[in-house]
Amino acid sequence: LSVSAASGGKPRRQDDDYHSTLKALNYRGRFPRKSLGQHYMLNARINEELVAAGNVKEGDIVLEIGPGTGSLTNVLVNSGATVVAIEKDPHMAELVRERFGGIDGVQVIEQDFRHFHIRSHMSSMLHTRNHGDGTSLAKVVANIPFNITTDIVKQLLPMGDVFSRLVLLLQEEAALRLVDSTVNSSEFRPINIFVNFYSEPQYKIKVSRTNFFPQPKVDAAVVVFKLRQFPDYPEVSSQKSFFSMVNSAFNGKRKMLRRSLQHICSSPDIEAALRTAGLAATSRPEELSLQDFVKLHNLL
Repeated sequence: LSVSAASGGKPRRQDDDYHSTLKALNYRGRFPRKSLGQHYMLNARINEELVAAGNVKEGDIVLEIGPGTGSLTNVLVNSGATVVAIEKDPHMAELVRERFGGIDGVQVIEQDFRHFHIRSHMSSMLHTRNHGDGTSLAKVVANIPFNITTDIVKQLLPMGDVFSRLVLLLQEEAALRLVDSTVNSSEFRPINIFVNFYSEPQYKIKVSRTNFFPQPKVDAAVVVFKLRQFPDYPEVSSQKSFFSMVNSAFNGKRKMLRRSLQHICSSPDIEAALRTAGLAATSRPEELSLQDFVKLHNLL
């Protein structure tokens, strides 16, 4: 499994496949842990698709979450990127360290992603790389554990000052819910407002469950989130109060907004704001788009 370093610290090209992945796991005596949502990619072509979707090129700084055996890491390194790989499982973190030990530009951090100080760490790297002039941003490319998808999305999407785009391999159901849910859909949730506030999401390709070990019960999909920069966010007086209002609205999803938002102001005031926003006084949360919520928030 080891990748030899050629001149200049660059790796010898080596594609990962079913046999090399299992060999890597067997070498460590490891079995995928369900508690960590571990499903390893067996198809090198999918890893190439992920890197292509991120438009990863020479000199990019890329954050990878859950590198596993390092198969995606390998493709990122071959593209010329500097990789920061965060791995919670100490055995897999050590495997990746060994695999890329002779190669410049791979940093393995053994930590739970949810407790990692991403902004400070990545901002420091970018500051050094950009010589302090803020000319470029990092990217995220990852085959993430399905069980922490929402945590990852919520943590990373507001970081448009650090990352230009996120390329994530997600459970297909989650991918469709995040990208394709529309107003008046039964799947329309506060997370859809959140995603579209901070990014432009795009569903790229479906990935069959047969490409993973162990094989999950569901298919996956690649989603690209192009992050908005602060000046491009919808104009609200306070992001905190905006999302608080959205969450409150959906807590009473079957209720009209004039009832579910009564803790903010009186029903007549809510009805008046809805009318001013060009909406029916009897509107329910699933009937409002992102821009509708922005108008309502600013009026209230």
